[in-house]
Amino acid sequence: MRPHLLRGDLSVKRLRLSAAALLLPLALLASACSGVSAAGQASNTDGKGSLVLNVGDQKGGAEALLRAAGELDDLPYRIAWSTFTSGPPLLEAVNAKAVDIGSVGNTPPVFAAAAGSKITVVSATHGDSAGEAILVAADSPVRTVGDLRGRKVAVAQGSSAHFQLVASLAKAGLKPADVRVSLLQPADALAAFTSGKVDAWAAWDPYTSQVLLSGKGRVLTDGRGLVNGLGFQVASPSALADPAKAKAVGDFVERLRRAQGWVFDHPEEWAKVWAKETGLPYEVALAAVKRSNGTRIPVALDDAAVASEQKIADTFAALGLVPRTIRFADFVDTRFNKDLPPSTTPARSYGKASS
Repeated sequence: MRPHLLRGDLSVKRLRLSAAALLLPLALLASACSGVSAAGQASNTDGKGSLVLNVGDQKGGAEALLRAAGELDDLPYRIAWSTFTSGPPLLEAVNAKAVDIGSVGNTPPVFAAAAGSKITVVSATHGDSAGEAILVAADSPVRTVGDLRGRKVAVAQGSSAHFQLVASLAKAGLKPADVRVSLLQPADALAAFTSGKVDAWAAWDPYTSQVLLSGKGRVLTDGRGLVNGLGFQVASPSALADPAKAKAVGDFVERLRRAQGWVFDHPEEWAKVWAKETGLPYEVALAAVKRSNGTRIPVALDDAAVASEQKIADTFAALGLVPRTIRFADFVDTRFNKDLPPSTTPARSYGKASS
């Protein structure tokens, strides 16, 4: 999305956040586990004998979404939630059997699989990739991706933004070695970007919307046409091998699919919930919903999705950024596909407001 299309009639004064305000929603970035140790194996039942599904989440993620959509009202099992800062550490917990299932972007499963982690991708969504963006300061002299040569770029290792950065550089005829890559998690990357310690930041929503609406940055390039826009639910193989857990995983996936439809139909209502959960200003949350978060549509884990992920895996392997080449299809379980549309199905759109 182009920044000027989002601002509309909103007051510039109202939207210009100070650097301190940008750093305010640290709740979005906090890592805290509830009920499950990231180092220990998850249990199957609680003290009352009820089945427990251990779900990895990010602040303002699946738990908030399911609750807002009314999908937590009649659970036939109990959910123990664990919160992580991003996809890579969440998948570490899946590998450790501390988490049964969790949501991640398109790149974390590749890094986890290449590292030898025991993970299984069980469902997918396809969303608009406008939120995957390389950001530069509003007054930066950088005008093209080629101008990043020799400059410092922040990105979270193994995140969806990592591949978007690599793909954007390749399109401009550059390799990662042609820029100074600074591997930073979002909280540190945001601080480095707003203080001018890095020249660019490869980010994703809601960080993209947060920077744009602050007036402190602009989009150099986004992921449209470069990245696949896929997001995944990734489960522990041990959970899928347990019939009761596998049934709960299937039910959980279905609830998320229904909730995603609710988000698209209720963007303002969801933005209010998301803002409250994360500490983001409402305008930032709504912008992120319309740019990317609300555009996701449940799709099948089909051959096209696997091939697209294989391309990511091969790219990182060729660059030496992962320890080995993998066959992505070996980490996919299609049992929950049902009658979903192909993975190439266009994302939902809010029309001009999300372009």
